Amino acid sequence: MTIQTKPIELYYWPTPNGWKITIMLEELGVPYTVKFVNIGKGEQFEPSFLKISPNNRMPAIIDPEGPGGQPISVFESGAILQYLGRKFGKFYPADERQRVEVEQWLFWQVGGLGPMAGQAHHFRQYAPEKIQYGIDRYTKEVNRLYGVMNKRLADRDYLAGDYSIADMASIGWVKPYKNQGQDLADFPNLKRWFEAILARPAVERALAVGEENRSNLADDKEAQKVLFGQMARA
Repeated sequence: MTIQTKPIELYYWPTPNGWKITIMLEELGVPYTVKFVNIGKGEQFEPSFLKISPNNRMPAIIDPEGPGGQPISVFESGAILQYLGRKFGKFYPADERQRVEVEQWLFWQVGGLGPMAGQAHHFRQYAPEKIQYGIDRYTKEVNRLYGVMNKRLADRDYLAGDYSIADMASIGWVKPYKNQGQDLADFPNLKRWFEAILARPAVERALAVGEENRSNLADDKEAQKVLFGQMARA
């Protein structure tokens, strides 16, 4: 395993996407420093941050010991997980068949579970008017995706067999299941997986990073103005 001597800089806010990277870093046991990006106050639009995350989203990292010993910045949570997995040789298999298993479920989360759960959160909690079609549409889609996970986990402990970055990517989006209108009792295999991952010491530490900074976004109208309805900036 690669030895990291200089801390990795993590640009972070305690959200399901941010948790993906604190979980990975805690599981790896490598040194890192947290640079909080308060997304409710618009710090993600600061020019210095946009240089490393042009999509004005966190998380992002700067690894001072990147390829060739030179610094590298990486944005997008899935890409960060893959980078760290390749570099440190853990939780992301080198064997091609096993790697494809992990990648399928990683991209399933990035393209499906995360966006659909996020929309369920939006229409159920944050939308200024309750649009029943939107609530039903995304609540049902999250329910379908939970069902996919539950079936997948019927004969294995983790999404890709062994514990991997696919599980790290998904756990944070299942954690707020109540806000998505779901009941884990309906998905016993998923519930077992959920409880097993939350019991991991590294995951417990990772979810605690910046927890004191979390606020109830549903009551913060100014933060909602910053986060929702963004358009292109000249």
